[in-house]
Amino acid sequence: MNITSSAKLAAAAVLASFAITLLASGQSVEGTWDATVTVNNVSVPFRIEIDGTGAEVHSYFFDGDDRVNPSNSGTFQNGSLVLNFDSYATKLEATLKDGTLSGTYDRGSGSAYAFQAKRHDPSLAATEDQHAPDISGLWEIQVKSPKGESAWHFVVNQTGAKIDAAILRVDGDTGTLSGKFKDGRFFLSHFTGERPFYVEVTPQSDGSLQLQVASFHDAQTLVALRPTDARAKNLAPPDDPTEHTKLKDPSQPLRFSFPDVTGHIVSNTDDRFQGKVVLVNITGSWCPNCHDEAPFLEELYRKYHGLGLEIVALDFEPAEQLKSLSRVRAFVKRYGIEYTYLIAGEQDQLNEKIPQAENLNAWPTTFFVGRNGLVRSVHTGFTSQASGELDSRLKDSVRNEIRQLLSENVHVAKSGN
Repeated sequence: MNITSSAKLAAAAVLASFAITLLASGQSVEGTWDATVTVNNVSVPFRIEIDGTGAEVHSYFFDGDDRVNPSNSGTFQNGSLVLNFDSYATKLEATLKDGTLSGTYDRGSGSAYAFQAKRHDPSLAATEDQHAPDISGLWEIQVKSPKGESAWHFVVNQTGAKIDAAILRVDGDTGTLSGKFKDGRFFLSHFTGERPFYVEVTPQSDGSLQLQVASFHDAQTLVALRPTDARAKNLAPPDDPTEHTKLKDPSQPLRFSFPDVTGHIVSNTDDRFQGKVVLVNITGSWCPNCHDEAPFLEELYRKYHGLGLEIVALDFEPAEQLKSLSRVRAFVKRYGIEYTYLIAGEQDQLNEKIPQAENLNAWPTTFFVGRNGLVRSVHTGFTSQASGELDSRLKDSVRNEIRQLLSENVHVAKSGN
């Protein structure tokens, strides 16, 4: 063996020894981590996967078993981890010490969640109580919500002690609440970078469920009933998302006139919309359910645009985001949005900017406009796959309605101002 070969082998041995030492000391962040963020004094468990090192670090959250919401950029240097999520304008900053990551998940505007993580331990995930009661199926949670709702859906999928569930409000669902049964309760949680939820579900002797919910909004104790039991008690069902928001005067066209991200004004009277089926979508880059909806809208646009479909997003943002539109641009880039995207104003200006709507109080909300320029229906909210059959049913109904509107051949008068 020559000197050069010996030197290469020696160098390789040193590097291998360094890598082993690095891993042994816990100074690598690659792999899956069991993490928590603290919200309303409750630790919300979730998983996060990290790969890379130095100036090239990336991560994913988990919605159930699916990897979602990848970071846009990140670094891990000298024990300090930074991950940036541009389409939410959030940042995770943590320090690795003795095998534990500790830091904050910065939500912007001076708000942050305490963050902590340890390496994923599969043996802990396998620990479960096999004597779990069957609570699978559809439930109704009794509420008095700020949007005027009397009930929410609670969708449960269960295999033994393991459970995936979702709370579905009129504006959308929580994402997948994952967990298991232990000591007489189901412990469920969800965090994919935007909306932490922690739910303890305790089956009651009368067949109901008690839910203790801690979310980014608040903490509350709720009761869930089977739909048949709720009807027997004369309790109102969850709001129909096609009846929640109405147009004050359906005989008038829905008017809009707002700038796009370049400042160019786009209006409902523009030639591009005349004689077309138009979905006018109330959205915001801060809105988790709008993130759920954007890929579906883009799918619809690409499939039906050539047949006469136009989609117009009316984006409402917090005041600080309107200054640079950095999060909006990242949102549009992330989902490859090609349909018209307009900047309508601040969140609290919703009813001022869209005065023709009645009971408009949810993001997202979509107006279905026919070829004659008139609103044919309004759909409030959007589900994710966590809502199971309700999600499939919603998407099928939207596709069917679009196809029906596209099939109509009517004389079109130019929309008025």
